[in-house]
Amino acid sequence: MVTEKEQKEPFGPGDPDWQEFHAKLHFKIHKAKHHHKEFQRFRRFFRYFRPAVLLINILLLYLLFSLVGVKGLGILFAAIIIAKEIIHIMFIRGIQKRLFIPVEELKKGVDEIAKGNYNVRVNYFIPNEMGMLINSFNDMARKLYEGEKLQAEYEENRKTLIANISHDLKTPIATIQGYIEAILDGTADTPEKQDQYLKTISRNTVYINNLINDLFLFSQLDLQKLDFHFETVPVVNFMNDLMEEYQFEFEEKKIRLQYELQLENDPSVHLDRKRFRQAFNNILNNAVKHGPETGLSIRVKLYGQEGLVYIDIQDNGPGIPEEKLSHIFDRFYRVDTERTKDITSTGLGLSIAKELVEAHGGEITVSSIEHEGTCFTIMLPVVENFEGGVEDETHLDH
Repeated sequence: MVTEKEQKEPFGPGDPDWQEFHAKLHFKIHKAKHHHKEFQRFRRFFRYFRPAVLLINILLLYLLFSLVGVKGLGILFAAIIIAKEIIHIMFIRGIQKRLFIPVEELKKGVDEIAKGNYNVRVNYFIPNEMGMLINSFNDMARKLYEGEKLQAEYEENRKTLIANISHDLKTPIATIQGYIEAILDGTADTPEKQDQYLKTISRNTVYINNLINDLFLFSQLDLQKLDFHFETVPVVNFMNDLMEEYQFEFEEKKIRLQYELQLENDPSVHLDRKRFRQAFNNILNNAVKHGPETGLSIRVKLYGQEGLVYIDIQDNGPGIPEEKLSHIFDRFYRVDTERTKDITSTGLGLSIAKELVEAHGGEITVSSIEHEGTCFTIMLPVVENFEGGVEDETHLDH
C-alpha cells in the first residue's frame, strides 16, 4: 500500500504554525511593553538614586568630622564609605553594561519585529544568561526573516509560473483558432490545404496535451504528492536493458547511440523504474530535439566512484552558452527557441528530470562547450550490503 507524506509548508506567512506563532509573539510583545515600563522605573531608580545616596554619605561624613572632631576616626570612616561607594558605582556600571543596555537593545529589536521588520539583530557578546536570551532572539529573528524571504520567493515563482503557462498556452490556442476559422470560412479551399491545416492543429493540440501532462507531473513533484515505487535494482542489468531499447529506437532515427560500461561489479541502487526511465528519457529527448539534423551522436557511460553510480549522457550538439548553463533546469527555460526541431517541447523536461533524480536521493549536473556538445551526469547512491537476486521492494512518496 502506498503511504503519503504530508506536505511540509515552508516556515513563513502561509504556514498555520507560523501564523499562530506570530499571533502569540504580538501578544507577548504587547504584554512586554507593560513590564518594560516597570523596568524603566527600576533603571531610573538605580541611575538617579545612587548619586543622591552618595551626597547624603558625604554630608554625614562632614557632620561626623565637624561634630565629633576626631580626625583619625573621621578619616577612617570617610575612607570606608568612599571605598564602598566606588564599589557600588562599579557594580552599577557593570549592571548597566550587562543588563540595562542589552535589555534596551532587545526591546528595540522586539519593536522592529512587531513592525514586520525581521531583518534585525542585537549585538551582545558576553557569555551569560542575557547573552543566551539575545542569541535565542537573534535565531528567532533569522528564522522569521528566512521564512518571509522564502515565502516571497514562492510567491514570485508562482507569478512567473502563471505568466509562463499563459504565454505557452496562448500561442498554440491562437494558432488552432486561426486555422479552424480558415477552414470554416473556406480559405482552405483544397484538400491539400485542409490536410496541412489539420496537421498543424493536431501538432498544437499534442503540444497543449504534453504541457498539461508535464504541469500536472511537476505540480505533484512540487507538492510531494507523486507516488514512487522504489526497488533495490542491480544498476548494470537495468541499464543494459534500457540501452537495448533505445538502441532499436535510435537506429530508426539514424542517431548513433554508444553505451560504455565501466563497472566491474553490479552495484544496486534504489530506483522507481518508471520514474527513472522518465528522467532519463527527458535528457535523451533534449539531446535529440536540440541536436543536429544529421550526424547526431549520443554516448552513455556508466561508472562508479566512492559509493556513487554515475551515468554520463553526452551529445555532439550545439552546446549551451556559459551564461545560460545555470538556468538549464529552470521551469520553461529554453536556450534557443529557434533551434529546437520539436514543436511539442514544453520547456519542462529538464526541470522534471532534475526533480525525479533528486527524489531518488541523487543529483544531476551539466557541463557544456559551445559548438562541441553537452554532458549531463546523473549520480545515484549505491545500496550497501545488498545480496543479488532478492529485491527489497518498497512503496514511498517523494
